[in-house]
Amino acid sequence: MIMDRIALILAIIGGLNWGSIGIFRFDFVAFAFGGQTSSVSRVIYTLVGLAALWCISLLFRERDPVDNEA
Repeated sequence: MIMDRIALILAIIGGLNWGSIGIFRFDFVAFAFGGQTSSVSRVIYTLVGLAALWCISLLFRERDPVDNEA
């Protein structure tokens, strides 16, 4: 599903940003979009948070069996 992929990409971006904050004390989103309080940064932070919530649903979904027919 396309929404799953978008959410996963946003969650990965958020995770990489948090990693850079933890390791280097550098917030890439704030740097790129004018600080933590800028409207664009806040929208990105919100989208990443919503994506993370969506990804929680991935943990509880049934997986379709993969057909291994050749």
